[in-house]
Amino acid sequence: MEEQHIIETRNGRTSFFDGGLLQYIGWTILGTLVTICTIGICYPWALCMVYGWKINHTVIEGKRLKFQGSAFGLFGHWIKWLLLTIITIGIYGFWVFIKLEDWKVKNTIFK
Repeated sequence: MEEQHIIETRNGRTSFFDGGLLQYIGWTILGTLVTICTIGICYPWALCMVYGWKINHTVIEGKRLKFQGSAFGLFGHWIKWLLLTIITIGIYGFWVFIKLEDWKVKNTIFK
């Protein structure tokens, strides 16, 4: 049996973002509060929450993206990156952004 592919469109476009400003503000405030209240320990959870919102509201060429990353999965990497940054007196910190982007992409699929 052949699988049916549904192409999502918005205003005639097949690539779009359908998240709203108030949602973004809400997720950002919640992530900030969680990070502050846990003295940064739950920062990976806040990142996953905001990444998930952004990615799950993105459609490319009619296919919706889906974020499958977890805070637990990111936490291990986060500790490793923090230790490498401390050991290298901050030098590894320049690569953390790239590693984080790579992790985000590895955990993103087309629905």
